[in-house]
Parts: sequence; C-alpha cells; structure tokens
Amino acid sequence: MRSHKAVISFALAGSALANVFITSPVASTTFTAGQQATVNWQDDGLSPNLTSFGASMIAIYTGNANQQTLLQTISSSVDVSTISSINFTPDGTIGPNSDEYFVRFTSINLKDATNSQFPAEAFSAKFTMTGMTGTFNSTVQAEINGQSTAPIGATATATGTSSASGSMKTISTSSVASASGSKSSTSTSATATNTGAAGKVGITGITCFVGAAASLLGAMLL
Repeated sequence: MRSHKAVISFALAGSALANVFITSPVASTTFTAGQQATVNWQDDGLSPNLTSFGASMIAIYTGNANQQTLLQTISSSVDVSTISSINFTPDGTIGPNSDEYFVRFTSINLKDATNSQFPAEAFSAKFTMTGMTGTFNSTVQAEINGQSTAPIGATATATGTSSASGSMKTISTSSVASASGSKSSTSTSATATNTGAAGKVGITGITCFVGAAASLLGAMLL
C-alpha cells in the first residue's frame, strides 16, 4: 500500500524531493505570526533543474504523507529558477502554536517524473509556528494524527546549486490565507484536491533516493 511506502521514504531519505532544496525553514526554524519570515531554496543538483521546475505555488501546509491541507498561500506563482528567497508574513489565524507545519512547492507546469498525473513537488522539513491564534479543525487534526511523519525534506546537503544562482533575487509578498470565516471550506477543498498528489510522494522519494541509499550502505560496509 502506497501510504506505507510514503512514510518509509521520508524516514529513510530525509531529503528534499524533486529538485528544489529548501534551506529555510528547517526543523529548528520557528516562524512567529505577524512577523516577517523567509523561505529560501536552491537547486539540489539533481535532474530536472530549477529552470524545468519553473513557476511554482509556494504555501504552508499541515497533514501527513497522504493527506495535506493548504493553510496559507505564500505565492501563487513564483519562478524558482530566478528567485531564491521569498519574504511573507505568517497568518496567525491558520492554526495553533504547533510544530506540524511545512512548506510545499508545487510546480505549475512540470509533472512528476514517475507519475505524470501529479505535479512535481518539493517539501520543507516540519517547523514551528508561534504566536498563533487559530485552531486545527477535526479533519485537519485527524490528518496530523494519521501518520507519524508528514512530508519532510531539506535535512541533507544539496549536491549542487543552480547555475542561475548568481542572478537570483528575493521577493516579498503580503499574501495571507483567507479569513477564518471561509478558511474551513478552503481547507476542506485543498485536502480533497491534494490527497492524490500527496499519496504519490513515497514513490517519488524512493525513486529520487534509492541511489543515494545504496551508496550510503556501500560506504558503511567498507
């Protein structure tokens, strides 16, 4: 069953998926509601390159490897090959103080290399948000409780950087999640839409990192 594969891939691989290596936030990061925060990334040296990943939606999610709920859109479209950093203000109403948040990059045009019905994606490590005033509804909490590991990335060192890194820029956005009055329906819709995409993550993780795992095992046996 693919759900088990997803958990295993994240537990063993612990690296960014696709080719976007998210250097911030990481597991030790804390974002504070209402205060400027920054998401940084670089090319991980794997194919496809950042130019191929291209325009992407960047957003804060919570959930597990199979079901994820969009909580706040950071940018609806940013070219990750020309921009390497984006500033935004975390919306305190999207949930409670918690370490169950992560950033997801979703390519608008590039499809997943192993399953073309899904977009290419990349995930940050789970990180903490404080100063929060919202709550997770029962559906979202069930997603969080559903697996021991949500999508995790950016815990390993990238093998390369984008050739465009010298000209990359930082942009700022004031985009925040919708008001709490409409947030519930938005989150529910996002969950239904993203469940399939998240479900294929384990396959992607295994495909991306089986070579690296084999190399590591060989080194350990020497």
